Amino acid sequence: MTEPSGRRERKKAATRQKIADTALRLFLERGYEAVGIRDVAAEADVAVTTVFAHFAAKEALVFERDQDFEQRLTRAVTDRPPHEPLIPALHREVQALVRHCTAEGSAPVRRMIEGSPALREYEESMSLRHAQALAAALAADPRLSRSTTACRATARFAIDAYALACRADDPGATVDEVFRMIKAAWEATAP
Repeated sequence: MTEPSGRRERKKAATRQKIADTALRLFLERGYEAVGIRDVAAEADVAVTTVFAHFAAKEALVFERDQDFEQRLTRAVTDRPPHEPLIPALHREVQALVRHCTAEGSAPVRRMIEGSPALREYEESMSLRHAQALAAALAADPRLSRSTTACRATARFAIDAYALACRADDPGATVDEVFRMIKAAWEATAP
């Protein structure tokens, strides 16, 4: 995540993180459905309006790194060196993101998400949005010259690789397997 540069931005980021950390702790202690926004605000010692100034919905509190995730994926495309092929750059970034979602202590959060219809629905809509952003980055890169369909499919498969790996017994092997398929499909769509 990019570090805010000014004092005001740092304070806003610290408040946001405090709210997210408090919410996650409460959700894990009491259960996602049992905790309301007012509970989070009271425990974090902020106003309800402050919670909503940082998070658009209760579900967003669980996925507080949503924007960072999307930016990392699109930057894997846009910020790669001119000589670096796309698929290895994207593969490396998805592997790094999977390491985060499977890090020690992440299992209770994954169980909470899987156990909540609201969180599963939010996660799916978030994944679709990430795939759209990634597809747009792929389509905008003049070095790639692929069809809109190829860009959309590649983006969706990359997002699905992440989702499958976060639930797999061997996350790294899962990402590698899916990216072998992505690479073959990407190469097959070359002009």
